[in-house]
Amino acid sequence: MQPIHELLSRIRWDPAFGQGTFEIAYDDHLQSRWVRTALSEIDYEGGSSFMFEALNQEGESISVPLHRIRAVYKNGRLIWLRNVDPLSQ
Repeated sequence: MQPIHELLSRIRWDPAFGQGTFEIAYDDHLQSRWVRTALSEIDYEGGSSFMFEALNQEGESISVPLHRIRAVYKNGRLIWLRNVDPLSQ
């Protein structure tokens, strides 16, 4: 499986592959569910290559570690899924 940081770089820097609408699903521990958000709505340039900033339901900015990204969708189709250990849930 391709590491998530490599996939995000490819989306950003490969003009052919990066065309389309991308969404990520990340594990939100407070809501005990995956939250799906448009990649265009997050900021992962804020100084850390291990986290990104997203807005929660209240419109507040939250920091999310890349290891909590569980899935990536391109034009509504699943293109990447993290193997999740069932014992960790």
